[in-house]
Amino acid sequence: MTMKKRPLVLIKGAGDLASGVALRLWRAGFPVVMTELPQPTTIRRTVAFSQAVADGETRVEDVEARLAAGPKEALDLLGRGFLPVLADPDCRCREALRPEVLVDAILAKRNLGTAIADAPIVIGVGPGFTAGVDCHAAVETMRGHSLGRVLYEGSPLPNTNVPGLIGGFAGERVLRAPADGVFREALRIGDRVKAGDVAGWVGDAPMVCTLDGVLRGLLASGVPVRKGMKAGDVDPRNEPDYCETASDKALAIGGGVLEAILHFQRT
Repeated sequence: MTMKKRPLVLIKGAGDLASGVALRLWRAGFPVVMTELPQPTTIRRTVAFSQAVADGETRVEDVEARLAAGPKEALDLLGRGFLPVLADPDCRCREALRPEVLVDAILAKRNLGTAIADAPIVIGVGPGFTAGVDCHAAVETMRGHSLGRVLYEGSPLPNTNVPGLIGGFAGERVLRAPADGVFREALRIGDRVKAGDVAGWVGDAPMVCTLDGVLRGLLASGVPVRKGMKAGDVDPRNEPDYCETASDKALAIGGGVLEAILHFQRT
């Protein structure tokens, strides 16, 4: 049996959920290129390919990523077995790369400009997309019965601004910037914390942990923040190893994207 050559997939966004999508596709044999902000605001940096923008290279589980200066270097990196990440928030590389599949996994809760004509197959991840209007398929990101489900008509559930339950906790898990300013880390991802511990600072204002657990995510020092902006995440399951692997949610969404691509290739 001869396997059909996998088409190039361009993923907008390289945060932890987008990285779960990239892992699923990469392991299924798809060449993947990702785009990200010049200064990423990723919380779960240890499992996000966006870290390649800050460090020049990064590794998520068994996949190595490198920062690419442009589309030509991205293709060269692909040929050498690396997943390329470009600091290209406007996704200008799309015109040069001409991907067969475009996945919008920015998770902005709304569509920031992706159109159904951007590629032969366009997939929107999460709220803000409508299958058949601005994308060919949309993938549900809300935790629960429909997580990872592919919609070929209609839209994913709207954002509720309430984090999903992990270890019996929802909103309490999230650490938010205490003021406007520039964030400064006080702890590291993977540290065990107690309620009341200071995880970071904005000026003289402390960002305090609200429950016991493991610091699963934390903004990098130097990132500008607004008061109330998500800046950290405590995992009450207290398993440091979870900080080094893609989440169940990220992989479920990745499975949905993979299904959608194969569906359209078949048809």
